[in-house]
Amino acid sequence: MSRTAQVRRETKETQITAVLNLDGTGKGSIDTGIPFFDHMLNGFARHGFFDLDLVCHGDVEVDCHHSIEDTGIVLGSAIREAAGDKRGIRRYGYFLLPMDEALVLCAVDLSGRPYLVYDAEFNAPSCGGMDTQMAKEFFYAVSYSAGMNLHLKALYGENDHHIMEAMFKAFGKALDLATGFDERITDVLSTKGTL
Repeated sequence: MSRTAQVRRETKETQITAVLNLDGTGKGSIDTGIPFFDHMLNGFARHGFFDLDLVCHGDVEVDCHHSIEDTGIVLGSAIREAAGDKRGIRRYGYFLLPMDEALVLCAVDLSGRPYLVYDAEFNAPSCGGMDTQMAKEFFYAVSYSAGMNLHLKALYGENDHHIMEAMFKAFGKALDLATGFDERITDVLSTKGTL
């Protein structure tokens, strides 16, 4: 069974195409027009063992908001589509990821019910040309488009690059666990019988 998805989204502000393979090897080919954001998405793909090809043409001359938020919508939609009926997957995943002085916790539930709990503070308004406040907007868009419960907490850290990168990598690791199969699960992991 191939767990892949191809999603295209076009608005007056962005044109985005993404191909996601949940059972990949961590290969990323990403171009959003925001190099630091590309770096974050490559970390997500690499450490989650997802293959992700993503191109975004957005109005970065305005700012990075539309490109980052809409990429979250597209990625979340691709995750939802690639996960399919979620039969046999663990559903839950979590990871505690250190990056130098920073430590980030991420927990995921592919419940079909979208919700984001986000607790992170940055020291500067931007990091590598990406507005730090856009991290929350990205993860909000992913969680709602994927229909996942997503908790992200930066427990501590000083360097904004380390905090941000730890968030994206922890999300990749947690999602890899949640989408992974468990031979003991023969249907969906829910008392309701559906996710």
